[in-house]
Amino acid sequence: MGKKEDKAKQDKTKQDGGKKDEKKTGAVISLDPPSGTRDFFPWDMRQQRWLFDRFRETANLYGFQEYDAPVLEHEELYKRKAGEEITQQMYNFVDKEGAQVTLRPEMTPSLARMVLSLMRAETGQMSAQLPLKWFSIPQCWRFETTQRGRKREHYQWNMDIVGVDGIAAEIELLSAICTFFENIGITSQDVGLKVNSRKVLGAVLKKAGVPDDRFAETCVIIDKQDKIGAEEVRKELTSKVGLSDEVGKRITDATAAKTLEEFAALAGVGESPEVIELRKLFELAKDYGYDEWLQFDASVVRGLAYYTGVVFEGFDRKGVLRAICGGGRYDRLLSLYGSPVQVACVGFGFGDCVVAELLKEKNVTPDLPQNVEYVVAAYNADMTGPALNVARRLRLAGKSVDVYPDPAKQVKKAFNYADRAGAVRVAFVAPGEWEQGLVRIKDLRNFGQDAPDSDKQKDVALDDLANVDTHFGVTIDGKPLGQGAANAAAPAPAAAPAAAKQAPAASAKVVTPAAGKEEDFLKAHPYLGGFVPSRADADLFERLRKTGRPETPALGRWFDHIDSFTTSQRKAWC
Repeated sequence: MGKKEDKAKQDKTKQDGGKKDEKKTGAVISLDPPSGTRDFFPWDMRQQRWLFDRFRETANLYGFQEYDAPVLEHEELYKRKAGEEITQQMYNFVDKEGAQVTLRPEMTPSLARMVLSLMRAETGQMSAQLPLKWFSIPQCWRFETTQRGRKREHYQWNMDIVGVDGIAAEIELLSAICTFFENIGITSQDVGLKVNSRKVLGAVLKKAGVPDDRFAETCVIIDKQDKIGAEEVRKELTSKVGLSDEVGKRITDATAAKTLEEFAALAGVGESPEVIELRKLFELAKDYGYDEWLQFDASVVRGLAYYTGVVFEGFDRKGVLRAICGGGRYDRLLSLYGSPVQVACVGFGFGDCVVAELLKEKNVTPDLPQNVEYVVAAYNADMTGPALNVARRLRLAGKSVDVYPDPAKQVKKAFNYADRAGAVRVAFVAPGEWEQGLVRIKDLRNFGQDAPDSDKQKDVALDDLANVDTHFGVTIDGKPLGQGAANAAAPAPAAAPAAAKQAPAASAKVVTPAAGKEEDFLKAHPYLGGFVPSRADADLFERLRKTGRPETPALGRWFDHIDSFTTSQRKAWC
């Protein structure tokens, strides 16, 4: 996902679904995770953490609290007997105590169980103040056919509101979805939200003669229309629900309506309370400022039986990806689980796999290279102890620190390591400075190539390492101290600082290796220009990109690193 110094490693582990050749590696076990599941390498985890942070930021903006539940759940929570696919997709088994359990296929029933635990069984009174506004990012499991944006395990961002009867809850949740999309660089031109109401559909089905106790099953059948077509839906409505073909055709024709008014007219429900409520939702969305994201779609029913009111589904306007998110109102779910009173609930789910594919499709996947604030390097073996002391002092000051594992008498090796680690600064611990109670620190990222060494390199007193930023006049992420002093000691953000793509500072003249000698040269240098990216790096990279990533270690590492720069940055090298 995105341009990273680890990109080639990702390509190797993700080609053909991440399959690896055990014969080539000599492994005696399968190197693949189970079918439909994923390994998360460090570069994958950076992307996941970034996405989860956006989930949490959005939920916090709307005043939601985070919760969680065991990934192992009671199987009975999901057996609602309405023909839902989910009941056939569970990873269920009998445990060693004889209990029927399953890896949770979705989170909503767990939420319902937890909410019920806060309720007095005799009266239905809640021990917690309503409304509850909860969110979670659980891992869910479904045994289904894998495809782009859909795996057998995935993480799903859920936001739910419990205890609000009116559409104010739906309005707030739909707004949160739009805010999330905007925060990750997706616009209403990229994605839309289809909205319908099972209340409106319920009025249609009731008029068509569908018994109340067959409503949920009928909705599950109608939800298959995009997959199996209107004709097959009519056949199932006849065979499973007992509707005539004429009534079935009226239902499928109505669900093809393009506007709410057309749907109401075709269904013969007119200005019913259900239609008025749904129209009000669109009006409030316009007042809220996100109406351009919404569109009425009578075919959106959602495949879960427990939905009772407004339902919605995110979709890719280009039609490349499957449903991006979905949700709706489920006022009767807690009653199915034994609640003595009906509890209003509404929520949505957002799978991480399809969001990742959406970011790729729209070319807005963030660039999240490996980074650390400091690399500490010892001049020789005798300076290892002092170097560890420096590392501890920096960490106590809130800095992230990587210790170079080998004595670095060859300074270029330490700088090469620091560059590959994405370090902003290098602390070089040598006898000369140490005897004076000093540590030499060089900033690799926050100063231009033409800046004098006196700006980029400072000798800092050992006892003043906590205030190292004051010596450079900028924070670790390049902010002038007057603007960033308040968080000068804060750890570096998840993404590399804006200046991190600047070339590492160099004090040597640019010297490039002869053709065919690049591998040997790059064993001791980060770039073909020594310690400065040059036109030679850009030109060789463009040639190799056409033939494929080099297999030799140094050139391969160099290729991954050069690929982490943008095309415009590479073109600027001279």
